[in-house]
Amino acid sequence: MKLLLLCALLLALPSPLRAAETAAKYAADWNELDRRPMPEWFRDAKFGVFIHWGVYSVPAWGVVGQYSEWYWRRIASTGPKEAAWREYHKKTYGDTFHYMDFAPQFKAELFDAKQWTDLFVRAGVKYVVPTSKHHDGYALWPSAEADRSWGRPWNAMSVGPRRDLMKEMADATRAAGLKFGFYFSLYEWFNPLWLYDRPRYVKEHLIPQFKDVVTRYAPAIIFSDGEWDLPSKDWKSEELLAWLFNESPSRDHVVVNDRWGKDSRHKHGGYWTTEYAAGLQDGTHAWEESRGMAYSYGFNRAERVGDYKTGREFILVLADLVSRGGNLLLDIGPAADGTIPALMEQRLLEIGDWLKINGEAIYGTRPAGRSAQWTAGERPKQAFGEYKVKYDLLDQVGQTPRDGRAVKQVFFTRKGGDLYAITAGWPGKQLVLRDLQLPAQPEVALLGYAQPLAAKAAGTTLTITLPELGPEEAPGRHAYAFRIRQADALPERP
Repeated sequence: MKLLLLCALLLALPSPLRAAETAAKYAADWNELDRRPMPEWFRDAKFGVFIHWGVYSVPAWGVVGQYSEWYWRRIASTGPKEAAWREYHKKTYGDTFHYMDFAPQFKAELFDAKQWTDLFVRAGVKYVVPTSKHHDGYALWPSAEADRSWGRPWNAMSVGPRRDLMKEMADATRAAGLKFGFYFSLYEWFNPLWLYDRPRYVKEHLIPQFKDVVTRYAPAIIFSDGEWDLPSKDWKSEELLAWLFNESPSRDHVVVNDRWGKDSRHKHGGYWTTEYAAGLQDGTHAWEESRGMAYSYGFNRAERVGDYKTGREFILVLADLVSRGGNLLLDIGPAADGTIPALMEQRLLEIGDWLKINGEAIYGTRPAGRSAQWTAGERPKQAFGEYKVKYDLLDQVGQTPRDGRAVKQVFFTRKGGDLYAITAGWPGKQLVLRDLQLPAQPEVALLGYAQPLAAKAAGTTLTITLPELGPEEAPGRHAYAFRIRQADALPERP
């Protein structure tokens, strides 16, 4: 009896072998790491906000058309292309004023994490990605590695705000039900270890700092960057990600991008990234397009209102990217005092107003059989024309219009058995959709409009009769989403 009891107790004890068999373990090898499934929340979320905020937010200046967060790198360069940056800095701050002297002026005295998060919720954002540190190495959390390797106070708790900005953002974001993550630069332009002993930089600075920020804030997403100077083997990226996926507090839910070495973009990691581009062709692999509201990620006081894209343009960008299986990570650049520029707030709220009505056609959807429908002939009012001209998506997406007047007018998404057609403008009296797989008696609704719409199917063509509403009266304004029950789009023609 005693022997049986002892055996039962031994079997009840946790077995290392049994734990190893049941736990999802990933070896520090791309072949293993790349087989990790993408957490579905990322594909469902569709819309995130990027936040570039740090010491560079004090000068908040750059040559229009360039990134203001690269201020230190630009004023330190001796090349002719950076002459305007050097001249501006000398004229404004003098010859002896160093970039590091901006740190005490980065005070964030008006920063209110809850106010930010309330804005993001109203904007329809589903995940938040602030810069934990950019290429200047300044950390927005109490990073001991930052102070130690730089040999001076170089984090937000030691100099400047003297607050753990990351914790405040993480707490407020999660309290609002949004996913929280961060941007993390692998390299730092002028870090002494980076300049003189890169293997030591990786071992003594990068690895412990990365593990520290992940352990503190358990991110749902990590946007790695600054990887291009070294291959992933030298960054020890495979070891970092194996730790992240096996041992870290984020192991079960974290999403990562593809920027882990100069050999990794669109090859290894998690989702593929594009930047100030048109994104990728389809949803074969998860991907995300990121961009600022004008030409810079960080706040650039030299940019004027004409440099900013309109709310309508961002809504069309979002619909277009989602129709091809992508996400939009739209950036804001707060001021050094912690306020979000009013124009950036306005753009976010305009997108949010549209999503309140049409979010059903965006969140949780997947690409339909075709990403868009081409319409030749006269453009309807508020059509896709101006968006085509500014972004030249007809060429970037890899499609060829049938003639010079062709416009990309309808974006398709699907969810379950429903097909959504998002029009880039009010179609008029009728909306005709072609190349669809349709039920005999289609059931069609305009999101935000209470009454069902009359619709007729003839083969693979659907004709929808629209209510007598003008563009300003119809729900959704800039773009309009139609839900078609039990329908699908046929595959794109070769």
